[in-house]
Amino acid sequence: MAIEAGPVPPPAPAPTSAAGHTFGRRLLSGIAEPYRESRGVARAMLVGGTALVLVMVLVAIFAPWIAPYGYNQVGDGAGRFGRHLPPGGEHWFGTSVQEFDVFSRVVWGTRTAVIVVLLALAFSLFVGVLLGLLSGYIGGWLDRVVVFVMDALYALPALLLAIVIAFLLAGYIGGGITTAALAITAVYVPQYFRVVRAATVSAKEATYVEAARAMGAGPTTIMTRYLLGNVIHSVPVIATLNAADAILTLAGLGFLGYGIQPTEAAEWGYDLQRAISDAGAGVWWTGLFPGLAIVLLVLGLTLMGEGLNETVNPALRVRRLLPVVMPPRETEQEGDYRETSGRESEAR
Repeated sequence: MAIEAGPVPPPAPAPTSAAGHTFGRRLLSGIAEPYRESRGVARAMLVGGTALVLVMVLVAIFAPWIAPYGYNQVGDGAGRFGRHLPPGGEHWFGTSVQEFDVFSRVVWGTRTAVIVVLLALAFSLFVGVLLGLLSGYIGGWLDRVVVFVMDALYALPALLLAIVIAFLLAGYIGGGITTAALAITAVYVPQYFRVVRAATVSAKEATYVEAARAMGAGPTTIMTRYLLGNVIHSVPVIATLNAADAILTLAGLGFLGYGIQPTEAAEWGYDLQRAISDAGAGVWWTGLFPGLAIVLLVLGLTLMGEGLNETVNPALRVRRLLPVVMPPRETEQEGDYRETSGRESEAR
């Protein structure tokens, strides 16, 4: 007797990346949390600074479509631009002594500044957090050696240290964006190292770490799964404030001639250095617009960092207080009436 086969069930759907969606939602929620928790002046600084930074980042992303000319272009099909042309319809911010279009230089300089700062922060965060975790958790001679090196770097002035690193690297990899990013990285690695190491030293003796160690977790597992997430709470605030300082350090390197070479990319500090001689001749536009771009980006990052600090830092955070509503105060006659009514009810 033949047995008829029933209908074949449809294939089970492929498992979706639920973990990826969960991580994405958690990441977005973590980014949005300071904006929800901030109040008053802190919210104004955080939102205003974020808006300024987003505008500058958008300019950096769409620089090839915003800038009418290249960063080192001195002419078009009609001929050379000319020197020190005032701001007008063809050249919105005028031209420089090198016949560059100032508006194009400012736009391309925005892209250069954003790229250098992102690279410098990525390098310094990776090295500083890694060394801080290892030094704080392992201790011993490794901790003493790394602390000595970081204290020596931290004792040097930031701009002087960046100049020395840029000068040493220029002979090997040239004076491009990578050199400037690595020079700025050396300035901020000690800051992240000190913060992460101090948090790791205090957190490695916590109960949850002892429990993980008793369950057989190795040092790598403890550092990555149990310590890392608990020792980097203040790192985003420091990174935001360091980004503002990195813009000034980059401009200082370019102004002194140790930054990005003009043939590599547009850079605001170099343009300001070339505009010094123009100021005495009454040519104000070659220095005004690059300087204004520096001020706007530094202002945005500073406001963003200060607002984030006041929101995240428990010592500075101002929580919203719920209004306390007191019951209405009863008069003497209402009290006597209530007391008399109570006695009559008890007598009954």
